[in-house]
Amino acid sequence: MDVHLKNLFSRFQEQFGSGPGLGPGSGTCLLKVEGIAPGFIKSLFKASAALYRTDPWKRLRPGHMFSIRVGKDSDWTGKKQPFPCVQFIGGEGGDLGFNMFRSENDAQRMTGSRETIRVPNVELLRVTYESELLTFPSNHRMIRSLSLEASGTDRFPVIDVARCTSTGGLRFRNPTLEELRFVFAFMKAITLVHPLLQQDKEAAPKWSRLMVFEPFIETVDVQWPPEMAKGWDLVAVTVSQPPSQAYEEKGSSTASSTPTKYAEPPKDEVFVDVKVNSAVGLRHCSMCEKEVHGEHSICCGRCRAVIYCGPICQKQHWKETHKSMCGNYKAMMEREEELAMNIFMFPCYFEQSCKWLESVGVHQKGMWRRKCNCYSHCPFGLLPVKGGLWDSWGGLDDEEYPRDSPFPNQLRDGISSPILLSGWSEYYNLRSLPLSSPVADILSHPLTVYYILTAFSINSKNLILKGKEVILHYLGPEGELDWMPAFAEIGHLLNGLGNIQIVMVGPEVPTNLSGTVSGISSRVRVNLVRGVYQEEATYLPSPDIVVVLNCGLESYASWGGALDLIKSMNVPAFFTDQSEISCANAKQILRGAGLQITHPVTPNPFRSPVRNQGPSSNLPSYSNGFVLGVNT
Repeated sequence: MDVHLKNLFSRFQEQFGSGPGLGPGSGTCLLKVEGIAPGFIKSLFKASAALYRTDPWKRLRPGHMFSIRVGKDSDWTGKKQPFPCVQFIGGEGGDLGFNMFRSENDAQRMTGSRETIRVPNVELLRVTYESELLTFPSNHRMIRSLSLEASGTDRFPVIDVARCTSTGGLRFRNPTLEELRFVFAFMKAITLVHPLLQQDKEAAPKWSRLMVFEPFIETVDVQWPPEMAKGWDLVAVTVSQPPSQAYEEKGSSTASSTPTKYAEPPKDEVFVDVKVNSAVGLRHCSMCEKEVHGEHSICCGRCRAVIYCGPICQKQHWKETHKSMCGNYKAMMEREEELAMNIFMFPCYFEQSCKWLESVGVHQKGMWRRKCNCYSHCPFGLLPVKGGLWDSWGGLDDEEYPRDSPFPNQLRDGISSPILLSGWSEYYNLRSLPLSSPVADILSHPLTVYYILTAFSINSKNLILKGKEVILHYLGPEGELDWMPAFAEIGHLLNGLGNIQIVMVGPEVPTNLSGTVSGISSRVRVNLVRGVYQEEATYLPSPDIVVVLNCGLESYASWGGALDLIKSMNVPAFFTDQSEISCANAKQILRGAGLQITHPVTPNPFRSPVRNQGPSSNLPSYSNGFVLGVNT
């Protein structure tokens, strides 16, 4: 009976499968691709999610084939483009995805009305969006361990290369790193280009259901992720539809051109072309995520919060999303002055992190190496350490960083008690730091933790006042793994009362550090654990409180299991996020997970003073900007 069921299930998969007409996939796991870096996997999934959000399947069918050319032929093995012909699958039912062929001839031979025709000894690369629940265990583990961005609600791209044998069977293999580079460039380019396709109503037969587009060809510059850059940052990607469209037919384009800008002014007063300050630098369109410079971008004339590359994306975003959110964005923009960190003497923007770090003399030094992308090649927690607090703080002058010493004159009636802080001004005054000192940018993480323990969590504060230990589970650490000297400040703020055990759990903890304990001060110790929280929590001491800084709940589907665990433990938990709108979205996600919001969204007095305008938004945004709590 078991054999019968197995054969029956195999035939069902063969007929319906998980892919677009080719049956079950190979179970490929990108971590097994030789030479691939986790950072590039994240970039690949991010590009895939951006493409999914533009929903090309609304208009594109298998008959709409595209020609794709990435850089020069000499850039690729064999002096030939790997998969220069592409079709989208699933617009009329079935799994959504796209197929990439080695030639237009292969594409025509294998293209049916909906399914992919099997042609012996022809290889194609396919990307299929599948539910996380249906992915193979290897993919499931990869998604969770790297916290990969989901496409849509819970879908993730599965990438494999399929080949039909002469007997009609299928063989699969992992894509190569070079093929994944090609896929990445295509996804980034087609996300920008496909919304610009114009329907040709005269060319389509009246009886045909297939939309016909005007001949189209465009070249866009795609930025390689840092892991892929080899002395160059950009690559020119040319997309044409149909594939036979010759580039010379559009004389106005050049090899380095960007998608055509349609300058027809919008009629609705909402679509006022408000130019963005050119000093802002490189930004991303809220709709298509195209990179645009400040002087070339426009923003919504009503809320002045969201950025666009042009009026076409502006109109589309208004219809699909922004119309319902514009009022909220406008209200938040009106709070910009209230949320500004006016006490500090330096203007700083996250988009120009290297420039700002250079201006304060700490670029590529000490703990500051985690404040830009210059050391992204080095795993979190493994930055080389020279030793000494002065080196850790990047060689700042002695009076510009906090010394590893108690706070003076903090006895009340001869009895020590924890120091309760209200904000940066009070802290800088107690430490006698000048307002020109940038240390608040790094100290935002440990002081936010301390503020949550002493101002938001009654239970934790009582334990500290009684001189007992608080066990804190700290989820998803990244840069914090290299900022341990800054976390020692928590011990000094305890002022001789209570102890804190911080258990940092996350997939970015290096394997060789997992299981280690660091006594960063006499009253604070940090345990490091590599893994996903819901899988590791059983082996950890029961927490008194859970903290998640810059949680990004709306961006990572992998939080679901952790939220379920927090709900079942009924433990107080606090989440911070960068902007009020992202924290409000996190609030809805937490409620959807069945958690009770007991501490409303509140500005954090220890948010980082480094303002992040966001790649596609002008909304006031700061690291650890806002706090909300559950089960408190």
